[in-house]
Amino acid sequence: MKICSFVLLLSLTLATGAGRAAARLPTIPPEQYNDEQRQAAAEFLAARKAPVFGPFEPLMHSPQVMSQARGMGDYLRYHSALGNTLSELAILVTAREWSQDYEWYVHEPIAIKAGIRPEVTQAIADARRPVGMSDDEEIVYDFSTELHHNKRVSDRTFERAEKRFGKKGVVDLTGINAYYALLAMQLNVARYAAPEGARRLTRLPE
Repeated sequence: MKICSFVLLLSLTLATGAGRAAARLPTIPPEQYNDEQRQAAAEFLAARKAPVFGPFEPLMHSPQVMSQARGMGDYLRYHSALGNTLSELAILVTAREWSQDYEWYVHEPIAIKAGIRPEVTQAIADARRPVGMSDDEEIVYDFSTELHHNKRVSDRTFERAEKRFGKKGVVDLTGINAYYALLAMQLNVARYAAPEGARRLTRLPE
Protein backbone atom coordinates (compact mmCIF):
# COMPACT_ATOMS: atom_id res chain seq x y z
CA MET A 1 0.00 0.00 0.00
CA LYS A 2 1.22 3.47 -0.80
CA ILE A 3 2.18 5.75 2.08
CA CYS A 4 -0.66 8.15 1.24
CA SER A 5 -3.25 5.38 1.63
CA PHE A 6 -1.75 4.33 4.95
CA VAL A 7 -1.83 7.95 6.14
CA LEU A 8 -5.51 8.17 5.12
CA LEU A 9 -6.33 5.08 7.18
CA LEU A 10 -4.48 6.49 10.16
CA SER A 11 -6.19 9.87 9.75
CA LEU A 12 -9.56 8.15 9.89
CA THR A 13 -8.43 6.25 12.95
CA LEU A 14 -7.38 9.42 14.73
CA ALA A 15 -10.52 11.24 13.64
CA THR A 16 -12.64 8.72 15.52
CA GLY A 17 -10.53 9.13 18.64
CA ALA A 18 -9.14 5.62 18.32
CA GLY A 19 -6.09 4.35 20.04
CA ARG A 20 -5.70 6.95 22.77
CA ALA A 21 -3.09 6.05 25.34
CA ALA A 22 -4.18 5.17 28.84
CA ALA A 23 -2.99 7.04 31.90
CA ARG A 24 0.25 5.06 32.13
CA LEU A 25 1.86 6.90 29.21
CA PRO A 26 -0.76 9.45 28.18
CA THR A 27 -0.62 11.13 24.80
CA ILE A 28 1.19 14.44 25.14
CA PRO A 29 -0.69 17.36 23.56
CA PRO A 30 1.55 19.01 20.93
CA GLU A 31 1.27 22.36 22.68
CA GLN A 32 2.94 20.76 25.71
CA TYR A 33 5.94 19.35 23.81
CA ASN A 34 9.37 20.35 25.02
CA ASP A 35 12.04 21.37 22.51
CA GLU A 36 13.25 17.81 21.96
CA GLN A 37 9.72 16.54 21.46
CA ARG A 38 8.89 19.35 19.03
CA GLN A 39 11.94 18.48 16.93
CA ALA A 40 11.06 14.78 16.97
CA ALA A 41 7.46 15.56 15.98
CA ALA A 42 8.61 17.80 13.11
CA GLU A 43 10.91 15.06 11.81
CA PHE A 44 8.08 12.55 12.11
CA LEU A 45 5.75 14.80 10.12
CA ALA A 46 8.37 15.30 7.41
CA ALA A 47 8.99 11.55 7.10
CA ARG A 48 5.46 10.16 7.49
CA LYS A 49 3.38 13.10 6.18
CA ALA A 50 1.21 12.82 9.27
CA PRO A 51 1.41 13.97 12.90
CA VAL A 52 2.65 11.58 15.56
CA PHE A 53 0.12 8.75 15.84
CA GLY A 54 -0.49 5.31 17.29
CA PRO A 55 2.45 3.57 18.97
CA PHE A 56 4.60 6.65 18.54
CA GLU A 57 2.40 8.64 20.94
CA PRO A 58 3.53 6.84 24.11
CA LEU A 59 7.07 6.77 22.68
CA MET A 60 7.05 10.58 22.66
CA HIS A 61 7.82 10.41 26.38
CA SER A 62 11.31 9.45 25.13
CA PRO A 63 11.60 11.35 21.84
CA GLN A 64 14.98 9.90 20.91
CA VAL A 65 13.57 6.38 21.15
CA MET A 66 10.55 7.52 19.13
CA SER A 67 12.70 9.02 16.38
CA GLN A 68 15.00 6.01 16.15
CA ALA A 69 12.01 3.66 16.07
CA ARG A 70 10.34 5.75 13.38
CA GLY A 71 13.50 5.70 11.28
CA MET A 72 13.77 1.92 11.44
CA GLY A 73 10.08 1.60 10.64
CA ASP A 74 10.44 3.83 7.58
CA TYR A 75 12.59 1.12 6.02
CA LEU A 76 11.05 -2.05 7.41
CA ARG A 77 7.45 -0.97 6.80
CA TYR A 78 7.85 0.44 3.29
CA HIS A 79 11.11 -0.69 1.71
CA SER A 80 12.15 -4.12 3.02
CA ALA A 81 13.41 -6.89 0.75
CA LEU A 82 10.16 -8.82 1.35
CA GLY A 83 7.79 -6.25 -0.14
CA ASN A 84 4.68 -4.89 1.56
CA THR A 85 2.43 -7.94 1.27
CA LEU A 86 4.72 -10.40 3.03
CA SER A 87 5.85 -7.82 5.55
CA GLU A 88 2.21 -7.32 6.55
CA LEU A 89 1.89 -11.07 7.11
CA ALA A 90 4.87 -10.97 9.48
CA ILE A 91 3.37 -7.95 11.25
CA LEU A 92 0.10 -9.81 11.86
CA VAL A 93 1.96 -12.82 13.24
CA THR A 94 3.80 -10.49 15.62
CA ALA A 95 0.62 -8.68 16.69
CA ARG A 96 -1.00 -12.06 17.38
CA GLU A 97 1.98 -13.31 19.37
CA TRP A 98 1.86 -10.20 21.57
CA SER A 99 -1.98 -10.07 21.67
CA GLN A 100 -1.70 -6.46 20.52
CA ASP A 101 -5.17 -5.22 19.56
CA TYR A 102 -4.19 -1.80 18.19
CA GLU A 103 -1.41 -3.22 16.02
CA TRP A 104 -3.86 -5.80 14.67
CA TYR A 105 -6.57 -3.16 14.16
CA VAL A 106 -4.26 -1.03 12.01
CA HIS A 107 -2.56 -3.77 10.02
CA GLU A 108 -5.22 -6.38 9.28
CA PRO A 109 -7.04 -4.18 6.72
CA ILE A 110 -3.69 -3.15 5.22
CA ALA A 111 -2.68 -6.81 4.91
CA ILE A 112 -5.94 -7.75 3.20
CA LYS A 113 -5.68 -4.83 0.79
CA ALA A 114 -2.08 -5.83 0.07
CA GLY A 115 -3.20 -9.33 -0.94
CA ILE A 116 -3.33 -11.51 2.18
CA ARG A 117 -6.59 -13.47 2.09
CA PRO A 118 -9.08 -12.81 4.91
CA GLU A 119 -9.12 -16.54 5.71
CA VAL A 120 -5.40 -16.31 6.45
CA THR A 121 -5.74 -13.29 8.73
CA GLN A 122 -8.68 -14.94 10.52
CA ALA A 123 -6.67 -18.09 11.19
CA ILE A 124 -3.78 -16.05 12.57
CA ALA A 125 -6.18 -14.13 14.81
CA ASP A 126 -7.50 -17.46 16.09
CA ALA A 127 -3.92 -18.68 16.69
CA ARG A 128 -4.37 -21.37 14.03
CA ARG A 129 -1.99 -22.21 11.21
CA PRO A 130 -3.64 -20.91 8.02
CA VAL A 131 -4.35 -23.40 5.24
CA GLY A 132 -3.85 -22.67 1.57
CA MET A 133 -1.00 -20.21 1.98
CA SER A 134 1.32 -19.53 -0.94
CA ASP A 135 4.88 -20.85 -0.75
CA ASP A 136 6.16 -17.36 0.13
CA GLU A 137 3.51 -16.92 2.81
CA GLU A 138 4.40 -20.30 4.32
CA ILE A 139 8.08 -19.33 4.51
CA VAL A 140 7.30 -16.02 6.21
CA TYR A 141 4.71 -17.56 8.54
CA ASP A 142 6.95 -20.47 9.57
CA PHE A 143 9.99 -18.25 10.07
CA SER A 144 8.05 -15.69 12.12
CA THR A 145 6.14 -18.12 14.32
CA GLU A 146 9.24 -20.22 14.95
CA LEU A 147 11.23 -17.14 15.88
CA HIS A 148 8.57 -15.97 18.35
CA HIS A 149 7.92 -19.40 19.86
CA ASN A 150 11.46 -20.79 20.01
CA LYS A 151 13.48 -17.54 20.13
CA ARG A 152 15.47 -18.87 17.16
CA VAL A 153 14.86 -20.64 13.83
CA SER A 154 15.86 -24.11 12.66
CA ASP A 155 18.36 -24.73 9.89
CA ARG A 156 15.60 -25.87 7.57
CA THR A 157 13.53 -22.74 8.19
CA PHE A 158 16.55 -20.49 7.74
CA GLU A 159 17.61 -22.22 4.54
CA ARG A 160 14.14 -21.93 3.00
CA ALA A 161 14.01 -18.21 3.78
CA GLU A 162 17.56 -17.59 2.58
CA LYS A 163 17.00 -19.49 -0.66
CA ARG A 164 13.87 -17.46 -1.42
CA PHE A 165 14.75 -14.00 -0.10
CA GLY A 166 18.53 -14.00 0.26
CA LYS A 167 20.54 -13.03 3.31
CA LYS A 168 19.21 -9.47 3.15
CA GLY A 169 15.69 -10.82 3.15
CA VAL A 170 16.40 -12.97 6.21
CA VAL A 171 17.78 -9.95 8.06
CA ASP A 172 14.80 -7.82 7.01
CA LEU A 173 12.28 -10.49 8.00
CA THR A 174 13.92 -10.85 11.39
CA GLY A 175 13.92 -7.07 11.68
CA ILE A 176 10.21 -6.77 10.89
CA ASN A 177 9.35 -9.28 13.61
CA ALA A 178 11.65 -7.54 16.08
CA TYR A 179 10.47 -4.03 15.22
CA TYR A 180 6.78 -4.80 15.56
CA ALA A 181 7.46 -6.74 18.75
CA LEU A 182 9.11 -3.55 20.06
CA LEU A 183 6.03 -1.51 19.17
CA ALA A 184 3.73 -4.18 20.62
CA MET A 185 5.70 -4.14 23.87
CA GLN A 186 5.43 -0.36 24.10
CA LEU A 187 1.71 -0.43 23.35
CA ASN A 188 1.09 -3.18 25.88
CA VAL A 189 3.09 -1.38 28.57
CA ALA A 190 1.21 1.86 27.85
CA ARG A 191 -2.12 0.03 27.70
CA TYR A 192 -2.75 1.89 24.48
CA ALA A 193 -6.33 1.07 23.54
CA ALA A 194 -7.72 0.02 20.21
CA PRO A 195 -10.92 1.88 19.30
CA GLU A 196 -14.33 0.73 20.42
CA GLY A 197 -15.58 -2.11 18.27
CA ALA A 198 -12.11 -3.27 17.20
CA ARG A 199 -11.29 -6.97 17.40
CA ARG A 200 -9.97 -8.06 20.78
CA LEU A 201 -7.35 -10.77 20.44
CA THR A 202 -7.52 -13.44 23.10
CA ARG A 203 -4.47 -13.69 25.30
CA LEU A 204 -2.25 -16.61 24.36
CA PRO A 205 -1.18 -19.07 27.08
CA GLU A 206 2.04 -18.11 28.85
